[in-house]
Amino acid sequence: MVAELESLGYDGRFARVLLSFEPGDLVAVRFRPESAFDQTPGPRAGAALGEPRAAIGEKGAAPGGAGAAAGGAPDAAPAGQEAVATRIPPRPPARLDAIRQCLEGAAPAVIATCAPDGAPNASYLSQVQYVDAQHIALSFQFFNKTRANVLANPRARLVVIDPWRGAMYRLTIRYLRTETQGALFEHMRAMLESIASHTGMAGVFRLLGADVYRVEDIELAHGEPSPAQSGPNRLAALRMAATRIAACNDLNTLLDETLAALHEQLDIAHSMMLLLDRAARRLYTVASRGYSASGVGSEVPLGAGVVGVAVREGTPIRLSRLTEAYAYGRAVREAAAREGLDGAFETEIPFPGLVAPRSQLAVPIRMAGDTVGALLVESGEDMRFGYDDEDALVTLAALLGQTMHVLRQRDEGEPAAVAAVPDAGASTGATGADAATVAAACRDEPIAVSGEPVTVRHYPIDNSVFLDDDYLIKGVAGAVLWALVSDHVTQGRTAFSNRELRLDPRVRLPDVGDNLEARLVLLQRRLVERRACVQVEKSGRGRFCLRVTRPLRLLQVR
Repeated sequence: MVAELESLGYDGRFARVLLSFEPGDLVAVRFRPESAFDQTPGPRAGAALGEPRAAIGEKGAAPGGAGAAAGGAPDAAPAGQEAVATRIPPRPPARLDAIRQCLEGAAPAVIATCAPDGAPNASYLSQVQYVDAQHIALSFQFFNKTRANVLANPRARLVVIDPWRGAMYRLTIRYLRTETQGALFEHMRAMLESIASHTGMAGVFRLLGADVYRVEDIELAHGEPSPAQSGPNRLAALRMAATRIAACNDLNTLLDETLAALHEQLDIAHSMMLLLDRAARRLYTVASRGYSASGVGSEVPLGAGVVGVAVREGTPIRLSRLTEAYAYGRAVREAAAREGLDGAFETEIPFPGLVAPRSQLAVPIRMAGDTVGALLVESGEDMRFGYDDEDALVTLAALLGQTMHVLRQRDEGEPAAVAAVPDAGASTGATGADAATVAAACRDEPIAVSGEPVTVRHYPIDNSVFLDDDYLIKGVAGAVLWALVSDHVTQGRTAFSNRELRLDPRVRLPDVGDNLEARLVLLQRRLVERRACVQVEKSGRGRFCLRVTRPLRLLQVR
C-alpha cells in the first residue's frame, strides 16, 4: 500500500505514517450501496450517476452509505467499536493554533454533516484555512450536499490529520457565515487561483465563498499529540535578518543580504525577489539565490502562478504539496473537458525557479501602502514551509519594503546633476559643479577600449536592446541602457546620476510608483551575468559610471 501511495506522488515517510495503526483499532465495516454519486473534483460533483446534465445544481445529491452524523442525534459508536472507544483515555483538549500543521492539506480533511431528515453525509475537503485560535474557514466550491446540510443544521464534525505523526484530531465546528469578499476570501481565492493559473484553469477553477466556522471542541482521536514545528527558531532568525537588513545602504546590497539571510538564518536555499512593473502588469526578477541560472530579467505576468496571484491580490500564498495540489486542478480540468467545458482554458504557465517544486511560498512586498513586488521561496520537499515560516516571511517582507522606501526617498532627495530638462530626444549632458562631481568619480581607472566593434541594436517599440545578436534587456531598463550608450558614443560620457535619468524624456519613466534604482540594479546584474562589454558601476550615492571595453556601434530599428 505504501508503494501505491508513493506512485501517486506521496512521500514514503508520509505514507507510512498515514497507514500506521494499532491492531486493536481495526474494525470491519459491511455495507450495501443503494445509490452512487459523482464526487469532487468536477462540474458534476454531488450529482447522481446517470442524472441528466441539466439537472446538475438544481437539486442536492443525497449520498448513501455509512457516515458519521454531525448534529441532531447524539453521537453513537458503530457496532463493534464499543471496546475500542472505552480503551482511549481522556486527554486534555488541544489548541487550534497548536495543530496548524494539520490544516496544510497534505492529508485530506473530512467533514461530516447531517441533513434535516437525519441522513449523514461525509465529504473530503480541498482547503481548510486557519483564521484565528477559535475559527477556521472551509472553501465553498463544489460541496452541494455539505453546504445544504450546514445551512439547515450548522453543527458539523471535521477530522484532520497530522501529516508527519499520523495523529488524528476530531473538531466539533459550527457554521457561522459565508464571506464572499474581504481579506479572508481574497486570501483563499488567491491560493486556489495560483493552482488554477499553473494548470490553465483560471476563470473556471474558482472559489464561490469562504465558509467560516467556530471551533467548539478539539479531541485527539488517534495517535500521539503533534509536537511543536521543527526548524530554526523563527524569532531569533528574524532578529538576525533584521540586523543585516538595517545595515544596508543601497538597494543592490539590500537584495543580496535579504536572500542571504533567508538562506543562512531561515535555512531556505531557493529564493528570488521580483518587482512589479505596474504599467506592463508584469513582475520582473531582480535577484535570486540557489538556482543554476539567476533568471534576472525574467518576467511573470501579474496574476500568473503563485507569485503573480500573490502580488495581484496583495496576500501571501503558501502551497505545501504542489504535486498533489496541481493534480487536483488537472483532475477538474479533465472532468470539465469531458463535459465539453474546455474551450476557455488557458495555456499552462511553467514554474519559475525550480523545475518541479513541491512547496512554494510567495509573500507580497508593500512600500508606503502599495504592493511593489514579492519574495518567492521554493523547495523540493513536501510541506517545507509552514504557518510559522509564513509569519516570519511576512514580517521580513514588511521590513524589506520599509527599507526600500527609505532608500528610495534618500536617493530621490539627491541634488540634481542637470541644469535644465532638455527637449525630447536631446542629450541630457550634466553641467556645472554637480556634473563635475559626478564625472570625477569615474576618472580613477581609465578603461582601454579595444577589439571589434559591438553593434547595440535598439527596438523602440518595447525598448529591447541587443548586443550584436544577443538579447540583453527590454522595458525601462532597456531605455536606460540606450540613453547611456547614446551619450557615451556621441559625447564620450561615462559619468551619470540617478537624478538626470529621472528627468530624461528618452527613458519615459512611469509617473507613479516606479523605482529607478531597481531598474538600474536589474540592468547592472544583467550586464554582469552576460559578461557584456558594457558595465554599470555605482560610484557614489545616486551616481554611477559606464565602463565600456569595446567600441560601440549604435543601430535603432524602427
